[in-house]
Amino acid sequence: MQVAFATKTAATLLLHKMPKSTSLSVGRGEKLPVSKGAGLTAKGRAKYNAATGSNLKAPAPNPKTKADAGRKASFCARMSGMPGPMKDEKGRLTRKAASLKRWNCK
Repeated sequence: MQVAFATKTAATLLLHKMPKSTSLSVGRGEKLPVSKGAGLTAKGRAKYNAATGSNLKAPAPNPKTKADAGRKASFCARMSGMPGPMKDEKGRLTRKAASLKRWNCK
């Protein structure tokens, strides 16, 4: 039995399940530790992009273009609204707080 799809996207979504998760670690140099601002390194972004077909870019804490300024504003708004504490029980920054600091979010 053949099924006709209205768009190629509908067929693609049906055929391709969610991409498998990519394991990234601080030890292999793919993520920065919280003490260095959290986030992915260039190696980690490359690995994630290769595995998922994404196009992750480096942080833009001091944007030079209008596009980067928009990325920064979007990231700061999205990440600031995430639930969770800014500090852990020992008073250290969480990954959330460290990433907001790295992006110079106010």
